[in-house]
Amino acid sequence: MYDLTGFQRDLLYVIAGLDEPHGLAIKDELESYYEKEIHHGRLYPNLDTLVDKGLVEKGQRDRRTNFYTLTRRGSREIDARAEWEAQYLDE
Repeated sequence: MYDLTGFQRDLLYVIAGLDEPHGLAIKDELESYYEKEIHHGRLYPNLDTLVDKGLVEKGQRDRRTNFYTLTRRGSREIDARAEWEAQYLDE
């Protein structure tokens, strides 16, 4: 996960927290967190990067709607990141 941008990590966490979210659901979650608009030109290329890295799988719900899920590798990366962060945080 060290080679991901902060935005890509946030995408990964949002996908992990939702049940097969589509792009607009992910966009809505991030806009709520960032408190500003997330443009399609930022969202979808970053989702594609996560797919290319094998962290996320993209499926097709219908002809117009894709959904995203974590791969096992994506889950392992989130777990490893949480362990790494925990060593620096007070309990």
